[in-house]
Amino acid sequence: MVILWYGLIPMFGALGRRYKWRLLRKRFNELRLRPILNYRRYWQKEADDPQSNTFRFVGGFESVTDGQTLWIRSDDLTVPVSLKNASTYLLPMQKNEGTAEIIDPDDETPEKIKWERVSALTEGASVFVGGVLANLNGRRSFASTKENPLIVIFFDGPGAALPSQVIKAGRHRNDYWNSITPYSLIVGALCQILMAVTYLSRPAYRLTVIVSFIALFVPLYPIIPPGLLFTVLHRRLIWRARLLRVYADNALLPLCYLAGQGDSGIAENCMLPGGEAYGFVRMAELPLPAQEGNIPMLLPELAKARAGGDWLVFGSLRDGEELPCQSEDPFATFGILPHEPQKYARRYMTSSYLLETLAWFVLLAGVALNIFFLSLVLSLL
Repeated sequence: MVILWYGLIPMFGALGRRYKWRLLRKRFNELRLRPILNYRRYWQKEADDPQSNTFRFVGGFESVTDGQTLWIRSDDLTVPVSLKNASTYLLPMQKNEGTAEIIDPDDETPEKIKWERVSALTEGASVFVGGVLANLNGRRSFASTKENPLIVIFFDGPGAALPSQVIKAGRHRNDYWNSITPYSLIVGALCQILMAVTYLSRPAYRLTVIVSFIALFVPLYPIIPPGLLFTVLHRRLIWRARLLRVYADNALLPLCYLAGQGDSGIAENCMLPGGEAYGFVRMAELPLPAQEGNIPMLLPELAKARAGGDWLVFGSLRDGEELPCQSEDPFATFGILPHEPQKYARRYMTSSYLLETLAWFVLLAGVALNIFFLSLVLSLL
């Protein structure tokens, strides 16, 4: 029962939680490839193909009317958004702009909120919306369909920082603690209490009562000495594993635009949804603007640790410019990656899984140590 209620069921909840945020990242990357909604596109004739009517839009939160219609405004356009059946998220506050070099293990996690709570948010908050623009009640509005789910993300900071925010937000520091965990722990504790009470009056089952009593407090063992030292190490390893996952995501961030079969496994250039040329330039050495901090390193830890090999500078390709520039599309990644970034992504993910496995063995060792000491004390009573 300890393994079932304190272990397996919370872990199933953790897997479900990871799957949910994986879907968010996947859907967000799909929407990055769609055109940005502007005044001209909003008033153009509606196409028959839903994909041709799929856009993304970033603006400020203005108001909520009819209880479920969100209004978002940009510089030249105000767009209604139907929150019915939409997936609505609130991202934690961004501590710094762009791709963060360090992830705080105590960062707040994102929150999936119900549309009824949207009206309580502060007016002017930044909002991203992506999905199908359809005719609702005689006006064009973003709306969610079964084939094209609508996502609405409330965030802090500039739109250019949103892709990295979504990546970090979808990588939790503690998947074990999820919506299922509290109920599972309560049921598990009640089962142990019931077993102890059942056999308390039978001397022959004294060992069973002692084991039930020990198992009752298993969820508390990670936070009491001497197992607490193992828990500290566990948290550090989980922190590092989460950081490596974010690095793996960052390594693939610009590749969603570049699908090809070049010598790096990716096409060297493409056209963004807005018609802008996008791609990368290969450099034998780290360019001077990157050394001066004018071009961000998408994998910051490689800036000094990596010696030799080519670098790929991603950004908008403009005539007469030696290096790519920041794109007018705020979601188009601008930065530097090492040659063959897919290999680095795989390496980071493999290292992340190994570290996470080691972290759980360390935590279980701390729990086992506390159980041993408690068993020793109880056997002397």
